[in-house]
Amino acid sequence: MKVSVILPAAGLGTRMKAGAAESAGVSRKQFMQLEGSPILVHTVRKFAACPLVSEIVVALRQDDLDWVRQLIDRENFAVAVRTVAGGESRQQSVENALDSLSPDTEIVAVHDAVRPFVAAETIIEVIETAARTGAAIVGIVPVDTVKQVQRHIVQGTLNRDRLVLAQTPQVFRASILRAAFELARTDGFIGTDESSLVERLDKVEITVVAGSDRNIKITRPSDIELARLFLLEEKSRGASSDA
Repeated sequence: MKVSVILPAAGLGTRMKAGAAESAGVSRKQFMQLEGSPILVHTVRKFAACPLVSEIVVALRQDDLDWVRQLIDRENFAVAVRTVAGGESRQQSVENALDSLSPDTEIVAVHDAVRPFVAAETIIEVIETAARTGAAIVGIVPVDTVKQVQRHIVQGTLNRDRLVLAQTPQVFRASILRAAFELARTDGFIGTDESSLVERLDKVEITVVAGSDRNIKITRPSDIELARLFLLEEKSRGASSDA
């Protein structure tokens, strides 16, 4: 089973305040340093360590292709990691990477480049689930009460038992994901994630695999401190297991 992982990393990171980015010496969150390595590299490491992954494709802005390629080459990953030019939107970046995959690719996983703390067990479970069912995403049930509002006025309370906060990886059979992107391109539909594109296909059910509140998406300055704590804990667990 050939499994390709797409990491869209061409975004500008507009939600990360300029002060936080400048203090880290970079302008975009995926390249901010986390204990000596860019966040993107931490994320690639997680998937490169997964025995089910055949290749990793990183979608980047054109200006970043050369220097990020050098950065990745220095890591000497055991799995193939390559770069492609992304687009002006996440959807276009993922589609560009999808178009670059070989015809024998069976499973495609898409993961946020700034989610470096996804558990190895989660990666394996969601890939195996998608291989069996055709489509699977990672998600968690919200712990807070969720209100439906209109113009800042509460319209009602939603049942949390029927809600999921979507995370990544989102994994699909390659044929399904290609069909979803083709339909979206035909209709001019722009989705917020890959699942929202696949949901528009007939007769495709998407299974939810339990995620974790540690699988954070680093988007705001406050997330960096939490990320440092998580990384310290991961290193501590690794040292304990090696002892």
